[in-house]
Amino acid sequence: MGATKTDHFTDKQNDLSVLLKALAHPARIAIIEYLIKTEGCICGDIVNELPLAQPTISQHLKELRSAGLIQGNIEGTAICYCIDEKTWTRLQKTLNQLFEKIENKKSCC
Repeated sequence: MGATKTDHFTDKQNDLSVLLKALAHPARIAIIEYLIKTEGCICGDIVNELPLAQPTISQHLKELRSAGLIQGNIEGTAICYCIDEKTWTRLQKTLNQLFEKIENKKSCC
């Protein structure tokens, strides 16, 4: 979607699109699952967990962090990543509202 095209949609629609796009890769889902399981880690731990090169994992971490799904703190020479719970709560609320609309809609087909 071109940058100018996003102007035609609400902030809520654009926000949801950014979050879902960031999740739309199996490696990113695996990273999220790993962070949930370990409650935080450094990049080296993720590299040992997934069958991907360190630069590839760093790029996926960058995308997740840009979307606000994870956050990272510098600890010495490493970055410790964890889930950004505020963003996940907002995502859950938005998706729940969308699912409620679907459940309340009468079938047209």
